[in-house]
Amino acid sequence: MQDVASEIVKDTTPLLTNDTIVFGVLMIALGLIFYTSSKKEGFWQSFYKFVPALFMAYFIPAVLTTSGLIAPEWVSVNDAGTATTHESNLYFMSSRYLLPAALVLMTLSIDLKGVFNLGPKALIMFLTGTVGIILGGPIAVLLIGTISPETVGGVGADAVWRGLSTLAGSWIGGGANQTAMLEIYGYNQALYGGMVFVDIVIANIWMAIILIGIGKATRIDKWLGSDTSAIESLKEKVSNYSKKVDRNPSLTDLMILAGIAFGTVSLAHFGAGYLSEFFSDFVNGIPKGIKRNVFTFLNSSFFWMITITTIIGVLLSFTKLRSYEGAGASKFGSVFIYILVASIGMKMDLTLIFDNLGLIAIGGLWMIIHAGLLILVAKLIKAPYFFLAVGSQANVGGAASAPIVASAFHPSLATVGVLLAVFGYAIGTVGAILCTMLMQLAAAA
Repeated sequence: MQDVASEIVKDTTPLLTNDTIVFGVLMIALGLIFYTSSKKEGFWQSFYKFVPALFMAYFIPAVLTTSGLIAPEWVSVNDAGTATTHESNLYFMSSRYLLPAALVLMTLSIDLKGVFNLGPKALIMFLTGTVGIILGGPIAVLLIGTISPETVGGVGADAVWRGLSTLAGSWIGGGANQTAMLEIYGYNQALYGGMVFVDIVIANIWMAIILIGIGKATRIDKWLGSDTSAIESLKEKVSNYSKKVDRNPSLTDLMILAGIAFGTVSLAHFGAGYLSEFFSDFVNGIPKGIKRNVFTFLNSSFFWMITITTIIGVLLSFTKLRSYEGAGASKFGSVFIYILVASIGMKMDLTLIFDNLGLIAIGGLWMIIHAGLLILVAKLIKAPYFFLAVGSQANVGGAASAPIVASAFHPSLATVGVLLAVFGYAIGTVGAILCTMLMQLAAAA
């Protein structure tokens, strides 16, 4: 909560401001989505043939935010004219507590050999997505600049290409890489909010399109000429194992699952705190400049939290705890993932798209180029839509979104998204620097 200058802001308080109440509303929405999607006949059966339940879990909270019922953040102005900013903690809660819990529960029954048997196409599509971001930025700047030079203009710290560098960092790596680019290129922080907005709008629209595509994955794979045998084999192997160990969970089973999930959350946060602090000292010991910022992602506690969680989940999959998949481990993980999706959707106000059309146009064209390159390469190498979707989200959405998209195909595939997203952290700053150098040249053209 922070006081702000009331003369430059208006009161944007939503109808519901209590996180407990908002969480209940989101859970009711999720309950209704699953209730209607379970219908085997009539309108709802036809509706969910084309619109995945996961997309609705994202879209309905976005509509609630757009309508003013809820908000991820808002400004209140009291009778004295003092304005104060507020922020919902629901996304923080779901991304820091429920996401690692979901990842370990979904990884518990992982067939690591089966994941590696998926072959190199997953990595190829991820790297294609990275190249699409690196090339998409300067091409978008060049094309929009020919139509509206002022949109890509600015001098010194106000230069638009400097601000766009933060988008490149975010869309290849994540938040830590985005912050690194802000530091490297020194974009005017008073204007930085506009870039964050473009990031949220474009990334979320693209994620929505990917989620809709999941409902048509079979048709897309047929058009791509994809060989999905390795993916189907892995899904079948995990499903067969789940059936083999399936049981009606006892209270003891549920409490052990809770211990595994949130014990891992605790260990991941504990380790992340120490490692991020250790590497912060390490990075600060590197001479200032680009070399230091290349390693900024090592300072991120979120990066280490995801990494530690994944390692714990993989290690537990080699123990007898793997059998708790039969007690519903991945189902509980899916519950947590849907809550995370709802909290992400809550961040999207659809009306704000029209507030800065110039930057939105750059971001939109940038993402179209990223998507176009992914589709082209997927067609050439006959990669399944799964690899396209997860490879893209591992870049654009990072560790919070990639496992969501992967698990929508099957809970056993969530780890593929996590592994690619962690790789994205490692190359995010280097790729973003290359992209920014090209955007600078394009802006000057």
